[in-house]
Amino acid sequence: MERDAIDLGRLNIPVLFRRYFIPTLLGMLGMSAVTAIDGIFIGHGVGSDGIAAINICVPILMLFTGVGLMAGAGCSVVASIHMARGKEKAARLNVTQAIIFITVVALIPSILMMVFLERTAIMLGSSEHLLPMVKEYMMWYVPSWVFQIWITTGLFIIRLDGAPKLAMSCSLVAAILNVVLDWLFIFPFGWGLMGGALATSISVTAGGLMAMGYLCFFAKRLKLYRPKFSRKSLQLSLRNIGYQCRIGASGLLGESTLAVLIFIGNHIFMQYLGDDGVGAFGIACYYTPFVFMIGNAIAQSAQPIISYNFGAGYNTRINQTLRVSIITALICGSTVSAAFILLPEWLVGLFIGLDNPASDIAISGFPYYAAGFIFFVMNLSTIGYYQSIERVLPATVFALLRGFIFLIPCFIILPQLFGDKGIWLALSVSEVLTSAVIACFFLHERRKTGASKTTTE
Repeated sequence: MERDAIDLGRLNIPVLFRRYFIPTLLGMLGMSAVTAIDGIFIGHGVGSDGIAAINICVPILMLFTGVGLMAGAGCSVVASIHMARGKEKAARLNVTQAIIFITVVALIPSILMMVFLERTAIMLGSSEHLLPMVKEYMMWYVPSWVFQIWITTGLFIIRLDGAPKLAMSCSLVAAILNVVLDWLFIFPFGWGLMGGALATSISVTAGGLMAMGYLCFFAKRLKLYRPKFSRKSLQLSLRNIGYQCRIGASGLLGESTLAVLIFIGNHIFMQYLGDDGVGAFGIACYYTPFVFMIGNAIAQSAQPIISYNFGAGYNTRINQTLRVSIITALICGSTVSAAFILLPEWLVGLFIGLDNPASDIAISGFPYYAAGFIFFVMNLSTIGYYQSIERVLPATVFALLRGFIFLIPCFIILPQLFGDKGIWLALSVSEVLTSAVIACFFLHERRKTGASKTTTE
């Protein structure tokens, strides 16, 4: 089978990266498409209020996805290093512990949200007008979030097991199923927001079951290991999970950036532009996970290569992989930015009619919002590199800069300086500032390394 042919320690780096990147990118875009498809059908079947209602729910979903990314990135880095050193049982134990952890983390908050549905909707920033729609969407979507987190974490492990095309299939099957069910439930059945949420729940559940089925029964090297529940085993598991979370923390922070972006953006747009502004911002927020997933696909494609060669001590191959990932990020980021700047009418028109008041707000704002996408993708790729070589501190600091330290002040200050344009510019300015800090840090490290080599000689 193809997974047997992927030799992380010897295969040519550009070829190896391409074999991971293409299916990983398609799988990541498939994950984002599940939610975006909802938006397209709901935008035309319900209207901009429906999009605004979903956008109110999205930040909490982003946090769930972030936990999945944290666990997936952390356990895959640890498992890669164990596999490079011939410790296959330890690798299996780590991925099993990660799966148990995310299942518990997903189930408990989901149950609490279902019990306190209205309170959760208000806490997320729903207006009185949007409250019934927000509650309806959450009621039918929240129960599937455990399957969503299975997909998010499981895809890391499946790719590491040497089956990137299968990982892609889990996402694409969910996306295709969502297209069919969204159309069926929203238009012929006329179920509105409930139909969109139910379609997404069913499709996500199918993808999650595919991923877990592979890990339980068909994985070649990383099949889930039967856990032990003795006191010593539980202590060891907690220690391993804590270490995985530290390594993968930047993944959670990266997804938290989107959650913060949407949560604060909803409030700022509501303050300046009302419900139509939130609807316009909601369209932008449907596209943002696609950009995030492009950067994530680059980082996740490079991760098994970098982590494996880091464990084996092959520094030249690590540097080659970094160069390939940076070039890929530049090309992808430039392409996406150009599309948003040149084609805003077409992108907005996919979701709502151009005669809708929210469409004018979105069309005028998209070029400012997308100006920083190239830095967005570059930052994610660079953070993924530091994560892959167990440099937890810089990866975490850079993720904090782009997600909190720069983004929140930009949202507060820029609208006061530039009005409505300033709201749209907040993400771009935050990403540019983060890129500047990363570049300074990287150059400083290179100079330091060069100086130490000179001293040694």
